[in-house]
Amino acid sequence: MVHEIRRRFGAAVLVVATACGVLTGPAAAAPAALPSLEFANPGSQALYGAAYDAALDNLVRTNTIGYDPKYDKSGLLDPSVGFVRAGGGYAQPWTRDASVNSWNATSLLDPALARNTLWAVVDKDGGGALRVQQDDQQWDQVVWATAAWHHFLVTGDRAFLENAYATTKNTLAIRETATTAGFNRTYGLFTGASFFNDGIAGYPAPPADATESVSTGSMPWPGVASGMFLSTNEVYYAAYVNAANMAGQLGRPAAEAAAYRTKATALKNAINRNFWNPETGLYDYQLLVDGTRGAYQEGTGLAFALLFGVANPAQARSIVANAREMAWGMPDTYPNWARYSDAQPGRHNAIVWPLVQGLWAKALAGQGEQNGFAAETARLAKLAGSNSGYWEIYNGGTGVVDGGYQRLGDTVKFHWGSEPDQTWSATAFLDMIHSGLFGLRFTARGLSFAPTLPSGWGDVTLRHLRYRAADLTVTLRGAGTVIRSVTLDGRPAAAGIPATLGGAHTVEITLTGAPAGDRDGDGVPDAQDRCADTAGTVAGCPDPAHLEAEDAHNTGGVKTNVNHTGYSGRAFLDGLWAEGAASAFTIHRTTTAPSTGTLTVRYANANGDARTMTLSVDGHPLRQLSFPKVSDSWDDWGTATFGDIPLTGQDPVLTLSYAPGDTGRINLDWLGYR
Repeated sequence: MVHEIRRRFGAAVLVVATACGVLTGPAAAAPAALPSLEFANPGSQALYGAAYDAALDNLVRTNTIGYDPKYDKSGLLDPSVGFVRAGGGYAQPWTRDASVNSWNATSLLDPALARNTLWAVVDKDGGGALRVQQDDQQWDQVVWATAAWHHFLVTGDRAFLENAYATTKNTLAIRETATTAGFNRTYGLFTGASFFNDGIAGYPAPPADATESVSTGSMPWPGVASGMFLSTNEVYYAAYVNAANMAGQLGRPAAEAAAYRTKATALKNAINRNFWNPETGLYDYQLLVDGTRGAYQEGTGLAFALLFGVANPAQARSIVANAREMAWGMPDTYPNWARYSDAQPGRHNAIVWPLVQGLWAKALAGQGEQNGFAAETARLAKLAGSNSGYWEIYNGGTGVVDGGYQRLGDTVKFHWGSEPDQTWSATAFLDMIHSGLFGLRFTARGLSFAPTLPSGWGDVTLRHLRYRAADLTVTLRGAGTVIRSVTLDGRPAAAGIPATLGGAHTVEITLTGAPAGDRDGDGVPDAQDRCADTAGTVAGCPDPAHLEAEDAHNTGGVKTNVNHTGYSGRAFLDGLWAEGAASAFTIHRTTTAPSTGTLTVRYANANGDARTMTLSVDGHPLRQLSFPKVSDSWDDWGTATFGDIPLTGQDPVLTLSYAPGDTGRINLDWLGYR
């Protein structure tokens, strides 16, 4: 297997090599029935419903591939079932990705697929003992234990749990005695890189230096390898807790579970003793072996503190109040290190990875922070909708697809690409819906609900939610986090179902207690705002006279970019380069009556001739449009105006697409309809 370190931080050739990655094995079959998400509010359906569908497609079609015997080192894979790869350009499952994707969504949506994915990153030692594979990602291998325990809670698979407990025990024992990324008895903490930051761009100086002269990866740096970081120690704390849970569930001698709980308590105390900073009201990011503390913000570390219960209630409130988010979400690490900037953010510094957003949103929902959860979920839905799906990394200030920068010497910064179709970006959004919106909570005895339905989103239904032997249709009504009533198949019930329930059932939950909000700051309360997550001028919605192209719903490879000048807004769109590419604009109107208007498009065309695109209204092709050449430079922009465009309904959709017979290959800046 290619080592994890090469995934994010190999040589520059990696960008080229992974773009043409070859999938091994035949495509695996999708589950018989996938859930569907249906909002009564058309705006919510267009934003969140579309993002949910795209995330499902990413997981079960794009990134589920067939069985490959080279990953069956555990001997526990089912050859009739595939596994989930890490994402576009990354054909392997990888320990961290396999664990996170199973925890986020796969165990619920396709238990057999999740089981295979988890076993695909487990091997055996020379004596045949199961262990999480010993690769370059050794510092956070034990995140697998959290995913494995969650898989059992979702599925009740006891045979899986038996082997998972053995794997967890053996892996923890390896890490406790390891000389690299092992246990520092002086501090009572585990050493090695942070959970997420396998590149030195994720670390200040020290332990880095101003030129990143040792390595672009993190573990070759002595200060990182011997240092202690918040998120990694929280992952170990969770592993100890879950090892104890496994032992108890399997009926092992009480001393086994007690030993793990003792270790968990000691580690939790060490985390709070060494990382909590009362001056900032947050946990510090790092502690170097010489005792130097780093009062920086780590997104995964703060999320784990809330999710795993490392923070007490007062600390949790302080984290929510003091954590800094960027315009497009919770950043990985923050603020910019001295060697990076807003213009050139580090690959793991002051930049947005959807994985981190997903963990933070789940943590906020668990704290009852409805507006914060809503904002983070809206951001990821918009990022996916504006960029033809779920990319690896986005610029935290502009939302543009951006892989971030890495130093390669005294003056050179290498600009990484951001890979498309990233699985954990998609499963992050799925988890926002399942764990956040619907509040799914799993125990060995059943499934409970603790929903968070933001004001302005409208009633929502999740159909064909498969939980063990049950096929559930779950509807949320009202808004808020306080459950006013619950019915199961029309009869009053508790907010949960037993693990033994089978067959088709309907759950309806009515919520109240939503705080009055105005998330987009346009002066229209969310509950009355047709576009509660987008500031605008027409009944709280964007003015159709000027719609920035980067805010359109884009598919077929269309994405945001800033590599040319002269555009308006925060970016322009490229990717209208192949048949099937499309940009869809919702024209919010104050009337539902039929009308005819004029369409103006600002675009760039440096091709040698005029190019054509097809205009559709509400999915029906209207006519082919021609866009003359503007100049020989892609930095120059022109406008084209087209009359007699008929619309009907309050929110019709105009789509520009590269259809059969078109020549495409233009960039878009904005569209206006009058």
